[in-house]
Amino acid sequence: MPERLKPFLVLLILLAIGFLLTNGGCMAKYPNQNPTGKMFPTATGENLDREQVELPKKYLGKPALYMAGYAQNSQFDLDRWAIGLNQVEFPAQVIEVPTIPGLFPSMFKGVIDNGMRSGIPAEDWAIVITLYGKEATPVAKFTGTENPRNGRLLLLDKEGVVRWFWDQGFSASRLMELKKLAIELDK
Repeated sequence: MPERLKPFLVLLILLAIGFLLTNGGCMAKYPNQNPTGKMFPTATGENLDREQVELPKKYLGKPALYMAGYAQNSQFDLDRWAIGLNQVEFPAQVIEVPTIPGLFPSMFKGVIDNGMRSGIPAEDWAIVITLYGKEATPVAKFTGTENPRNGRLLLLDKEGVVRWFWDQGFSASRLMELKKLAIELDK
């Protein structure tokens, strides 16, 4: 291949990756389900500080809210939840869990993680734990991936059992319900 064409090939590959990630084209479809009452599956990911984190083990002992997203477009929904959680002074640890099943995205883990680092303040890197490939699949099956633009919110109790789940987009009334339950679980 001529040297002058290499930058165009790289750009084409990056555009294809962006299209697939944005549209969920590289993700298996799992039927949506409500995992309330079930133990969150064990999965090991890496936070944006490049530290290995085992879920749910890392956050056992206190209630924790996991905000899982399966497509880049789910970030809009999760951002609205994050703003609301901050405004109501949410009483539990909040962890963002980008969940990207499939082999193709795993091959571009570094590019994807660097893209997230560029858009997320360093002070929040420790609580953004990305799951790729085989580590992401059990979580994707646990909640389902239909309508991947909506984030999945899972409030886990001190033992890692899901006590509240929502996958239908931001809702102010659900936010208040979630806060009330988090306070009860922390007693």
